[in-house]
Amino acid sequence: MSNNNAIDLAFDKAHIWHPYTSMLDPLPVYPASHTQGNRIHLETGEELIDGMASWWSAIHGYSHPDIVAAITEQAGKMSHVMFGGLTHAPAVELCKKLVAMTPAPLKKVFLADSGSVSVEVAIKMALQYWLSKGHTRKTKLMTAQKGYHGDTFAAMSVCDPVNSMHSMYQGFLPEHIFVPAPSGRFNEQACEEELQQLEASFETHHQDVAAFIIEPIVQNAGGMNFYHPDYLKKLRSLCDKYDVLLILDEIATGFGRTGKLFACEHADISPDILCLGKALTGGTMTLSATLTTDEIAVGISQGEAKVLMHGPTFMGNPLACAAANASLSLLQSNVWQQQVQRLEQSLRMLEQCKALDAVQDVRVLGAIGVVELNRTIDVAKIQRFFIEKGIWIRPFGKLIYLMPPYITSDEDIAHLAKGIYQAIEQDAY
Repeated sequence: MSNNNAIDLAFDKAHIWHPYTSMLDPLPVYPASHTQGNRIHLETGEELIDGMASWWSAIHGYSHPDIVAAITEQAGKMSHVMFGGLTHAPAVELCKKLVAMTPAPLKKVFLADSGSVSVEVAIKMALQYWLSKGHTRKTKLMTAQKGYHGDTFAAMSVCDPVNSMHSMYQGFLPEHIFVPAPSGRFNEQACEEELQQLEASFETHHQDVAAFIIEPIVQNAGGMNFYHPDYLKKLRSLCDKYDVLLILDEIATGFGRTGKLFACEHADISPDILCLGKALTGGTMTLSATLTTDEIAVGISQGEAKVLMHGPTFMGNPLACAAANASLSLLQSNVWQQQVQRLEQSLRMLEQCKALDAVQDVRVLGAIGVVELNRTIDVAKIQRFFIEKGIWIRPFGKLIYLMPPYITSDEDIAHLAKGIYQAIEQDAY
């Protein structure tokens, strides 16, 4: 390690906050120098197979030439221009792509900065729609436990109220209505009793509820819960029956991760409002989109405010839109379908971990593989072990999981799976 790099790391430790980390006793960080394909290279010389796709966003791998070329070309023309009163080709092209590829009723697109902001915008859409209709009681949201929707305040308010990393903000956050997390597993039977309980909650609360928000099929950061499509089907029918909007948070599940382009396709339903982010730009820049129907957009516009009350400074950023257009063009080639099908088979290598006493469960869906342990993981300890094995995996809670770039080879999945097995077997967590 060079002296300059040592100084940088010392400054980092003393002055820079990283996600969910203490400034008194911060988790160690490793100095990345460059990325290529599905590899992260460290300043200290290690080459790591990336099992995280940078929090599930870099689906095409890093430095994909099509995306790099799109960003470079756009930077030479116009890196940014305000979206208030102006528009530009990258944003128009992106919104055309999104309207074409998402479920048919979704026609209106709001571009924003991040996944959390996409959720904030979706919540505003729901609240403003019902206000415009004169339904002033509909100010609450309903959601399932084990959910995770982001770090901003409205998004936090619909995260799991018990196990969420945001539970300390109780009293500051709006109080919403929570139902039990879906328990019927994806490849097993739907739980009729929980569907009946879900209807009972709608019957009790619907007059106060603007929208039900949920991550379709996979509740991600709340516990990697893979649930049965019939839950979503029932949810759609209940929202229709009781005049509640359905917000689907596909920030993590969208763009092929579960084996469908959008996870709601497993249940053959469409939401009233859809949140997208993460893989939208292929993991190269921050960007999100919130899509809704003509009916909701018109309803908002007929309300007292006449407009949707949101407008980020970097809304519709041309660089990010150019990256997203290149990423979505890659998806439209449909190579992702074969890639994700192959990854689903490769990730079943994780099932060897079932033989270990410390393992509570192993589950795989699309390009997601999860090993659930019976105790909380020491992240610093296990990451040191993984670095030594030449792999990059970032567990949380009791979960070691893989959500790799779609380009990851079977050999690399085998290497990642072996590292996870060895970490558990050798109690390196």
